Amino acid sequence: MFRNLKNCSRYTSSLTHLNKSGNAAMVDVGWKPDSVRKAQATSSIHLSQDAFNSVCNDANAKGSVLTVAKIAGIQAAKQTSSLIPLCHPVNLSNVDITFDVRSDSRSIAAVCTASCIGKTGVEMEALVGASVATLTVYDMCKAVDRSAVIRETRLLLKTGGTKQKDSAADLAAVP
Repeated sequence: MFRNLKNCSRYTSSLTHLNKSGNAAMVDVGWKPDSVRKAQATSSIHLSQDAFNSVCNDANAKGSVLTVAKIAGIQAAKQTSSLIPLCHPVNLSNVDITFDVRSDSRSIAAVCTASCIGKTGVEMEALVGASVATLTVYDMCKAVDRSAVIRETRLLLKTGGTKQKDSAADLAAVP
């Protein structure tokens, strides 16, 4: 599966989920001290006017779209290690999903904030939470809008661990 990566040692040396042979491996975090970890991620969806109005007016036939999307995103963040094979199980202290509803672009951005005290970060939990929240909006609106588009999903903030703080600007500067 990773045969081609073995010949790319300059790349695999920085990939933490590959061992020296180029095979998938879970990172050992047992030696790390516990620290307060926090991450925030966003994912957005662009909707037709009809679908957008149904969300904003709580008039979707399936129910309150943003309420269901919030619950789905929180549940997903809690299940991240079951969905991402090499992701460590994390004892989350908190997960919250908020929505930035923009009428000018008919878009909704889900913002997931996750936190814990532990040996590894919660970036994946935040990314999964935001992603599933927008997927849920899509699912609940697809009867009205088959042309909905899920756009940019990205990490906004990470704190704790070795790199105490990375902001959206810091993260954007990483090649």
